[in-house]
Amino acid sequence: MLGKQNTVFVIIDVQGKLARMMHHSVDLFLQLGILIEGARLLDIPIIWMEQLPEKLGPTVKEVSQHLNGVTPLSKDVFSCYRDESFREKLNELKPDNVILAGIETHICVYQTAIDLIKSNYNVEIVTDATSTRNPDNKIIGINKIIRAGGEETSVEMVLFELQKKATGSTFKSIINLLK
Repeated sequence: MLGKQNTVFVIIDVQGKLARMMHHSVDLFLQLGILIEGARLLDIPIIWMEQLPEKLGPTVKEVSQHLNGVTPLSKDVFSCYRDESFREKLNELKPDNVILAGIETHICVYQTAIDLIKSNYNVEIVTDATSTRNPDNKIIGINKIIRAGGEETSVEMVLFELQKKATGSTFKSIINLLK
């Protein structure tokens, strides 16, 4: 089960024109914003990844506006885990659980999930905060992650799983995010 002390949230490559080409991109950006704000309320560390930002552009404003104080890590590989700065950040944070969201589900999210699973991390993919240009590829990517040992979750499910109790100011703030 996910816990606040042993979990990290990774946002993958929600950048430029490509991000806007995703299936239901407006919903994707909305869900990512809720997830980021929820992670911040719960004090879950966030690792923000960008794929070749000099070519693909920066993370879209709808998402980056929620990431004040977080610095993106640039990569040139599909799997975040194959990037040295990402692995260094993971080693610094020492999570057991890694929550993944972003694009594209069947490429960078999938390859990151597989490498993390092979390295003995518990991986959960937030299915309503990931996307692809072709929705069939999203289904294929999610299914392959699950067959490899990952889990699927949703924005609401993961936030409540991390919150654990239906009381307190953080709970009330999460409820307000989800309205």
